[in-house]
Formats: sequence, C-alpha cells, structure tokens
Amino acid sequence: MKSPLRSLALLASAGIAATLPVALPGVAAAADESMVSVVHGIPGQPVDVYVNGKKTLDNFQPAAVAGPLSLAAGTYDVALTKPGEPATNAILENKSLAVPGGKDLSLVAHLDTGGKPALTAFANDTSMIAAGKARLVVRHTAAAPAVDIRAGGKPVFPGLTNPKEAMADLPAGTVSADVTLAGTSTVVLGPKDLDLAAGTSTIVYAIGSADAKTLALAAQTIKELGGAPSSMPTGTGGLAADDAGTWWTALSVSGVVLVLLGVLLLFRRRAENRSR
Repeated sequence: MKSPLRSLALLASAGIAATLPVALPGVAAAADESMVSVVHGIPGQPVDVYVNGKKTLDNFQPAAVAGPLSLAAGTYDVALTKPGEPATNAILENKSLAVPGGKDLSLVAHLDTGGKPALTAFANDTSMIAAGKARLVVRHTAAAPAVDIRAGGKPVFPGLTNPKEAMADLPAGTVSADVTLAGTSTVVLGPKDLDLAAGTSTIVYAIGSADAKTLALAAQTIKELGGAPSSMPTGTGGLAADDAGTWWTALSVSGVVLVLLGVLLLFRRRAENRSR
C-alpha cells in the first residue's frame, strides 16, 4: 500500500505535469520571436515594404516609424519598392536579414555616408533602468559627416558616424537637443525638445542628406521594464514577458488546485477505510 505522503507527491507531480502541454508552448514561442520596427530614413521616396514576398507596409512615408511586427527567429527577405510595384522590382533589398529570437529590433532604410540606400538593423536595449531615469539613444543614419549630439548646448555624444549609435540613461524630463558638425558649433539639425518619460527609451534618428539639404529627425519610443514597445505613428508589442508571467501563474495555480483536490481525495479514502 502506498504511503499518504507518496500518494500526495504523485498527485502533485501529475497535477503540474497536466498543465505543461498548455503552458510551455506559449513560453517557447515568446523566446523564439522578436519585435521588429521599420524606420524610413530615405528622403523623398515613399515605399512599399515586403517581407518574404508579402506586402507588410503600404505607401510608407519618409521619416515615419512603423510597427513593431512580431517575427519568428530566422532569415528573411526584406524588399522595398516604389508604391504599387511588386517585390521583384525592389529599389532596396536584403535577402538574408537575420532575426534572432527574443530581441527588439529596428530595421532602418537610410542613406550611407556616400548617399546610397542601405538597410541597417539595430538591436534595441530594453533592459531595466533606474527609477526616475529615461534612456536616450541617438543613431546616425544620414548621408553626412561625423556629428556631435548636444543637450542644452553641450556635447553629450561627440563624433558620431554613420551607421553608429550612442546611448545614455538620463534623468526624466524635457531635453533640448541639437546636432552639430563634429568639433564645431555649426548646427545642422535642431534644436528639438525631447520629452524623456521615466521608464522609456527614446530613439532619435538623423536621416536624409547633408548635401541635398534634406537632413531631418525621426523618433521612436520603446517602453521599458517589461512594457509594450511602441513606435510612431502606431504599434504595440512586447507581450512575451507578460504572457510568460500569465502562463506561469496559471501553471502554479492549476498545480495547487490539483494538489488540494488530491489531498481531499486521499483523506476521503482514509475515512472510508476506517468506517469499514
């Protein structure tokens, strides 16, 4: 005859195991997917965006940020065309864009230093930040020489070149930022007031061409601390952590309920045996 403790242990194991086929697929899916936003930094040319031959963005305008889109880890064919054109008539294409699992990425269509179209993928830092802080990220994706990024008239990110980035966690609040040619006081962009909300990451892109006088700024905001990444003009995502937490809670609660039912069943059987 099995001991009551052993019976209880077996019931507990069975209860928890019974929840695994439901819970674990959601966790695995979250780990295998990344949130991908698209930034249009090529001036004067709206585009359609295709992913593996399927149109995902229609008439995407310069300086806009769209997404994020949830993509499974893997390699993708990303093509940009003139509006209405098929994917086979791409004006810019990456046939082997690598998307790792469990990341937050920004795919930027922009000009390189020579003014030629390029596609660059940036991994967004979504790690937790201290209370009362905000993360500021600046990315140089313009056909322009090295620049200094200033806040309040003082250089904070000097000598930034295309396609590099710089970042810092700053006190939350409004910051007046501008862009100058590296080592000079010649302002080429700004000043622009940036509202750095606590617990968020603000990503600013320098886009366009210095020679063509089309330099401009695009901006993206990502919520930190397990929140949902969002970008302008619209978009939600980053629910993987919340889903994992929900499934873990469901798994734990289900296991406890089944254990309690097992205990009640055990005591009921013991009481019936005594009455015989």
